[in-house]
Amino acid sequence: MPSLTVENYLKAILQITLRSRSKQVTTGQLAEALNVSPGTVTSMLKTLAESALVTYRPYEGVTLNEAGCKLAMRMLRRHRLIELFLVQTLNLQWDQVHEEAENMEHAVSDFLIDRIDHYLGQPETDPHGDPIPSVDGVMRGHDPDAVPLTSCSPGSKVKIVRVIDQNPEFLRYLSDSGLELGAVSRVEENRPESGIVTIVVNERVIAMGHPAAEQLLVVPVPEMQVNR
Repeated sequence: MPSLTVENYLKAILQITLRSRSKQVTTGQLAEALNVSPGTVTSMLKTLAESALVTYRPYEGVTLNEAGCKLAMRMLRRHRLIELFLVQTLNLQWDQVHEEAENMEHAVSDFLIDRIDHYLGQPETDPHGDPIPSVDGVMRGHDPDAVPLTSCSPGSKVKIVRVIDQNPEFLRYLSDSGLELGAVSRVEENRPESGIVTIVVNERVIAMGHPAAEQLLVVPVPEMQVNR
């Protein structure tokens, strides 16, 4: 059985791959994602390569092999289903579930995960809008029309469908601002020169910097009315 560390590395590689839409992940990206030193990452990547889970090229990066991708997708499916289960059955908040899922995903059986999937109705996305892989590794909730809030023009109406940055403090800020999944807003201003996006949601004006707005993926809502 793969170790907890192996599973965490493979899942991190997959998540970076999906986010960047590049098959190759650098040592620096992994070190930042896992909060470890580049030297530690290099040592682990050599181990994963020896186990035929990844292809590692020094100074270039790492890509998942077929076996590594299958295991990484399995762990991602576990994590996201557990997060949704904790929200829907135990009423945990979306800023509380990540660490719990991190701990649980290595211990539960595939049988239990499949039962959770069935119990929840084979959901497409987790509490943060991330797509949940099916048992055969197909992303069920991928929305190709979702774009960062920073790319939206003034006057456009959009709905939040996914949050990339899942730091608990950022999620609590979004909740306090009424910017949860499904929230519909109007883009009032988008000023790249000042790095500020201003939106209106539920008659509340919210201004945020581009780094924060970049973490919100939205889809257009062409015909809905947004109260101002």
